[in-house]
Amino acid sequence: MLKKTTIIILTLLFLFGILAGCSTSTSNTSNNTSNSTNSKVIKIAAHAPMSGSNAIIGEAIKLGAQMKLEEELAKFEEMGFTLQLEPYDDQADPKKGVSNANLIGAYESIYGVIGHYNSGVSIAASEIYEKYYVTMVNPASTATEVTDRGLTTVNRIVARDDHQGPAGARYAVNELGAKKIFVIQDKTTYGTGLADAFVEEAENLGAEIVGYEGITVGEKDFNGVLNLVLNKKPDLIYFGGIFGEGGILIKQAREKGITIPIMGGDALYSSALVDIAGETVKNVYITNIAGDASSTTEGKQFIENYKAKFNKDIEPYSAYAYDAMGVFLQGLEKAIHANNGELPSRKEVAEAVRSVKDYKGVLTDVSFDEKGDNINAKLYLYKFDEATYPATFVGEISQ
Repeated sequence: MLKKTTIIILTLLFLFGILAGCSTSTSNTSNNTSNSTNSKVIKIAAHAPMSGSNAIIGEAIKLGAQMKLEEELAKFEEMGFTLQLEPYDDQADPKKGVSNANLIGAYESIYGVIGHYNSGVSIAASEIYEKYYVTMVNPASTATEVTDRGLTTVNRIVARDDHQGPAGARYAVNELGAKKIFVIQDKTTYGTGLADAFVEEAENLGAEIVGYEGITVGEKDFNGVLNLVLNKKPDLIYFGGIFGEGGILIKQAREKGITIPIMGGDALYSSALVDIAGETVKNVYITNIAGDASSTTEGKQFIENYKAKFNKDIEPYSAYAYDAMGVFLQGLEKAIHANNGELPSRKEVAEAVRSVKDYKGVLTDVSFDEKGDNINAKLYLYKFDEATYPATFVGEISQ
């Protein structure tokens, strides 16, 4: 009886050992698989409006970022890492941007974000990025609040509204001779900030602001505000807003016989503005944070490569998204080397990106200051003489 009991006990112990061994083996295999795949995959999100009225710019940001990432794939593969692009549609809506940012933050393989387009979305979503140490390199948002909050993960490669607005005012007053200016803005963070910066400098230069009115994004009828313009008889209209409303505003102004120059900021500059305004786009001036890619050898090559790859012409932020991705990847590479070739933490990547100096991009050189602003960012002026895109490149203007 004792012998039989002993045999049973030994048999049970043997079976238990086999099961335990299988369990351990399975667990280790799972962990190794996780370490050899997830830990070696580094994802970067392209986060911009991929749908809605701003989709043409959102797609350009995605494609520019994609193009640079794909050019760097081989180098990172040699280092033992696989790069992947993850597109997210923020719909030009801060709430959607925040919702997506929470998903991005929870997805541990995503180390960086190239985006956003709209300043309001950038400001809202970047609060979440900071929480998770996800690095944002922004190719388009100009509101001062984007970087003025002192967030360690927020960087941008383009100029700020407090540079762009005053530069536009100086050109309007000193070069166009505007003495009486009517200002219209779209009540967004971007539009209001840009318009306010313009107004302050214009008044400092002696111009009179004869009207300051707000419109609502999505509106289609601007006859009310344009009737006010007619009554005030200004020398120039300044618009702080995006090309969707801007194109309609320009068209309706011309239809009312308002032939004076109309000026706006970078968010007006898109091929879609010409599509909307048509022939009425003439005599429109635009200050822009984006330079003329065709003015440099590198830019011309970029235009050719972009066209060949996507069968599309570039938009204003195609090259800046390309450069923003380049800046992020340089910081990522630096962080990997500093970590002896192993996968760095998100925080280490954020610190490495912020420390980027003298990056040579297609359209801009990048060196970040302590807030994440690019000390080499420039401003440019364009004018529509014809209903064709791109507009006439007037040249660089002082900040």
